[in-house]
Amino acid sequence: MSRRQFIEKTAIRSGAAGLLVASAGKLAANPLGLPIGSQVWPLRPMLKDFPAFAKKIAAIGVTRLELCSPIGYGAEFASLADAKEVKQILADHGLKSESSHFTMHELRHSHEKCIEWAKEIGMTQMLTASLGDGNGGDHPTLDQVKRAADEYNKIAAVAAKAGIQQGLHNEGFELSLVDGVRTYDRLFDLLDPKLVKFQFQMSTITAGLVGADYFHKYPGRFISMHLQDIDMSRAGHPQVSLGQGSIDWVKTFTAAKVGGVENYFVEQSWQLTPQSVAYLKTLTV
Repeated sequence: MSRRQFIEKTAIRSGAAGLLVASAGKLAANPLGLPIGSQVWPLRPMLKDFPAFAKKIAAIGVTRLELCSPIGYGAEFASLADAKEVKQILADHGLKSESSHFTMHELRHSHEKCIEWAKEIGMTQMLTASLGDGNGGDHPTLDQVKRAADEYNKIAAVAAKAGIQQGLHNEGFELSLVDGVRTYDRLFDLLDPKLVKFQFQMSTITAGLVGADYFHKYPGRFISMHLQDIDMSRAGHPQVSLGQGSIDWVKTFTAAKVGGVENYFVEQSWQLTPQSVAYLKTLTV
């Protein structure tokens, strides 16, 4: 089940993922000179024993985790509920978490609680996967897109007062077309650039979205990336470990400087994650 499918299913039940100051020279090891991160969504079965997970993920060279909120994402993330405990476990294994994903439902109804949890852990970024919940899903009208953007600007304004940067990932709603224009592009015009930054999902190359192109098209509008590699030459466009697919990672990370990217997170199965992290350690940008 994808994160978007999970969010939609949850919504129904409830009623309704420092850059610009990097030197211009070649940066060895971690691309952009930034810590290697991992998004926990595809690794969620491992979270039941969070200390064991933290030890295992740190051992392969990950130093940053992007979490999913236990408030909105439910039982699989219950081990993250105690923010003080999570912060200590992260510290025990040399990890930090500056970012987490939240469902639109919880941002609407439990935003202050979400902010409190995030700040206790030490986060400065709060993301949501998509604005489609309650706003037309994958087939919105222009009015629904405008309404979604207005709502999220208001949510982001509250977060900003608490010192949190609100951000937006790109899922089904964002990939839709409204009057021949991609909703994602419309949102760059409708969302306040000071209040909302964007997180690019690299796997959307299968829908024609190329990260490097968007970073150049909308300079300074991004905050982070979710890293997946896709083999576009094979039927079904399967995910593969970074460096084994169709994405040009040197081009991507070079363009990310223009986009404003401050952090990045591998978002892949455990089968692919160690190989992808190892690749990032060798990538020179």
